[in-house]
Amino acid sequence: MKVLIVEDDHTVATHVSAGLQTAGHTSFHKSDGASGLNLALEDDFDLVILDIMLPQMDGFTVLEHIREVKPHLPVLLLSAKSQVDDKVRGLRSGANDYLTKPFAIEELLARAEGLAGRGANNAGETKLCVGDLTLDLLRRKVMRGDTEIDLQAKEFQLLECLLRNRGKVVTRSMLLERVWNYHFDPQTNLIDVHISRLRQKVDRTFNIPLIETVRGTGYRIAETHD
Repeated sequence: MKVLIVEDDHTVATHVSAGLQTAGHTSFHKSDGASGLNLALEDDFDLVILDIMLPQMDGFTVLEHIREVKPHLPVLLLSAKSQVDDKVRGLRSGANDYLTKPFAIEELLARAEGLAGRGANNAGETKLCVGDLTLDLLRRKVMRGDTEIDLQAKEFQLLECLLRNRGKVVTRSMLLERVWNYHFDPQTNLIDVHISRLRQKVDRTFNIPLIETVRGTGYRIAETHD
């Protein structure tokens, strides 16, 4: 994954760059909005990690210009602004995701890899598969081997989100945003209840469980299972 970091805080940029490189990714850094925009438009990136408060050109303006030229380039906004209005403005401006400072590098990596993988590999898929599990997006049908599994709408969306990010950790906040459209944590047990129901249907009566809990972080469906 090739990532552009546009961040004026050198400490934050170094931290993010080191995390990306440790995970096997390549990163480039610009410390102001104007030079960040120029590089984003001139080069090919899998993802842009974009701060909002930047010198020369703020992140919202950079994002608007990116969307005019590269509408499908994934952009993750990274900001100290945690108010819901700022998150909503960022997402409505075309950001694919929004993460507030301070953050855990593990969550940033999970979000970054999920966005880049979804943009590059999953955009045209009509069926998502892992092992003997198949989710048919067109027919809204889920099969495990020869057995059809009846899922409610939110359960289907949860499973789709996990499968689109197969092999990667999907955090609780990511699930809240992508399934319930909550851009903040409402402090409910929505995810726990729905994941439990999903496991009852997808895993309970089958030999190999597919949905894994990553303690303290979220959930994952592994890329392959023996």
